[in-house]
This record gives sequence, structure tokens and C-alpha cells, in this order.
Amino acid sequence: MTLTDILPTLRSSLPAHLGAGVWPLTARWADGGDLRVGGVSLAAVAAEHGTPTFILDEADVRDRCRAYAGAFGARDVAYTGKALLTVDVARWVADEGLGLYAGSAGEVRVAERAGFDMGRVVLYGSAKSPEDLDVAYRAGVGTIVVESMGEITRLAATAPAGQRVLLRMVDGAERRFGMRIAGGEAAAAVARIAAQPGLRLAGFDCSIGHQLSRFSQYEREISRLCEFGAAMYRAHGVLPEQLNLGGGHAVAYRPEEFDLALEGFATRMRSVLHLEADRHGLPAPRLTVSPGRAVVARAGVTVYRVLAVTRTQGGDRLVAVDGGMTDCPATALCGSRHSAVLAGRTGRAADGPATVVGRHNDADDVVVPDASLPADVHPGDLLAVAGTGAYHHARATNFHLVTRPALLALAGGRSRVLVRRESLDDLLARDAG
Repeated sequence: MTLTDILPTLRSSLPAHLGAGVWPLTARWADGGDLRVGGVSLAAVAAEHGTPTFILDEADVRDRCRAYAGAFGARDVAYTGKALLTVDVARWVADEGLGLYAGSAGEVRVAERAGFDMGRVVLYGSAKSPEDLDVAYRAGVGTIVVESMGEITRLAATAPAGQRVLLRMVDGAERRFGMRIAGGEAAAAVARIAAQPGLRLAGFDCSIGHQLSRFSQYEREISRLCEFGAAMYRAHGVLPEQLNLGGGHAVAYRPEEFDLALEGFATRMRSVLHLEADRHGLPAPRLTVSPGRAVVARAGVTVYRVLAVTRTQGGDRLVAVDGGMTDCPATALCGSRHSAVLAGRTGRAADGPATVVGRHNDADDVVVPDASLPADVHPGDLLAVAGTGAYHHARATNFHLVTRPALLALAGGRSRVLVRRESLDDLLARDAG
């Protein structure tokens, strides 16, 4: 037998490469195909805490926070909590000097519990409930994003005197709440806010899109808002002090994909903002951003146990795990394409195509549509799915009355429960019958 004959077998016995931009910062292979994050064995996590389990690499989250703080300045970055928010995650964000975008009373309360500087918290949302506003007022939330004309009236009547507000701006084609420049809605909103002595218009806030890697969309928004801001200054004497470009920054879920080039992005946006402000004869406002997915997506991994393996009539291999659309909703909702590897042992057969599916007997219950896994994957094996830090724990559901997984933080060779696993008793406790 020659080296050429045995090379495929040798290759199949090696664990899959862990892409640095896809897997957590501290993810490493150990002996026997064991995958470790934060120095903790994922096989040990599965043995102690069961599956499926969400894990979060604390070092990775903090690293992303520091990268944003280094690019923009910590004062000018606020993490958008809807991607993933727990008391400990809020503490990490606060420790790194970032602010927080909160979209509900619940997220505000989490920030309070974490000891967050509430002046650094921004409440946003197209339809804020009375509870959202009451909790925000009591907590002393620093800024509220105004997203409709009627909301201006509500805030003028109920908000504390001097409440700082940002005006949410949207493009005319978007089917979302916010103010449109075309047709004069945004100008009317500025005039109404300026007429309210209890409100202080601090600037503009925008959400441009999702998974954006090109700078051009953001550049056009800066140009558009600087022109509008100059017109509002001439009309009402209102000088915007802040322009928030939102988040939406691209995150790599597969090795062939790319993140947004953060340092280059920050440098370019500051340059464009100063050029546009100079063109209109105005001082440049503070440029701020509010990333969510880009801070936590890479830090997350979900650990599953394989329950069944079968083939379709067409010969496609299906690998069914003990989770699915209840804990991995992004594939069905957004078409996300995650990376998956066998964890806990080394495969003894060559890799081949497989579709990782969930337990819910739905056609769209797919975890990874095009995985590459060893041919000998079998029930009892562990699979690790990368890039699940954002919108997985946050959107987990009880479909089929399946309980939601635990969320663990891994760091320094130790695991810590951030959110405990839901039990069947938890489900029944809310059932009034």
C-alpha cells in the first residue's frame, strides 16, 4: 500500500479545520477529536448539562467589544441586546465600556440587574408599550428613539423633563416604522420635537440592513442625513450632535464568508462624515454604531446529540439531532448556513455531504442544510454547530412543548450557567389548566 492509498484515510481521521472567523476565539481541537472552548471540553459539557446546550465563549464576546471600542471609541458603541441578552452578558458589555440598545421593558430590567449605567442605555422599538416606557422612565434610560409621529406626543406628555431623543430615519422603500425624508414626514417630526420644551432632539438613528459588508450603503446614509440635518438647522436651529449608523455588520458563518472590515469601516465612515459635514458648513456629529449580531454570533456554539441517521429515497444523508427549529430558528427564518463538526471523537471514515435536521418533523426543521460530516456519524455522537451566539437563545421557542436549552459561559477552563435549562415543570407551571 502506498502513501497515495492511505492519504484519504489519514485525512478523514483528522478533525475538521476550525475557521478563525467562524468558530469562537478560544476554540481548539484536543486529543481524540475533543473540541474545547474556553479550555472546556464540549463533550464534558454535554455529559454534565445534557444536550442541546448553548455555549458562549466569554473571551470572544469581550474581544469583539474591545474591537468595536478600539475602532469607534467605547463611548460611541452600544450593543443591541436583542441578539442575545442575559444579566452576565450585559455585565460583560458594561465592563468593556459599551452602551446598550434595549428593545423592551425586559431588556431594560436586565440592564438594571446587571448594574448598567442607565444613562448609556437607549430604548428603541416601533411600538413601545406603556410598560416599556414606564420601566425606562423609572430606570433613568438616557435616550429614547422616536419612530413615529404619535410617539412624539406620547413622550411629550409622559417623559421626564429634558428627555434625550433620537429620530429613527428610514428609506422610503422600507416597510418599517421611522421617519421618511421624502414627503416631509421627517421634517415635520423635527419641527414637532423642537416645539416640545420637555424633549431634546440629540440627532438621528438609522437601521440600514443586515449582514452588510460593503461600505457604500452606510456612506449614502451619511450623505443623506447630513444634507437633511443641515436643512433642519436652517429651519429650526436644531444641530444634530449624534448620528447612529445602527448595526447590520456582516458576520461569517462559513469559512468562505467574510466579516465586515471593522477598522477600515470606522476610518472610512468618520472620513465621509467629516467631508459631508464640512460640505454643509456644520460641525460633524458624533458617529455611533449599535452592533448586535457582530458582537456575539461567533462566540456561540450549540452542542447537539445525534439521535438518528437515515437516507432519503434520493440517497441524501439525514442526520437528526435532539434540537432543531426550537433552538436554531435562523435557518428556517433567515436561511442562515452554519458550520458543523463531529465533536467528542475522531471520525474513522471520509467526510461526506449531510443535512443536519431537527426533531420536529417539519420540512423546514433544518439545522445545517449542507454539512460535511464523517460517513460513520451515528446515534450518540455529538455535533457542534458554530455561529449560534446571535438570535438562537434569544429566539428559542417551546414549539411541540420542547424545553429550551441551557446557556453556559465558558472561560478559563470552567463553565458557568448563565441561563438554566428549562424543565417540563416550568412549562406546566404557566399552564392555568
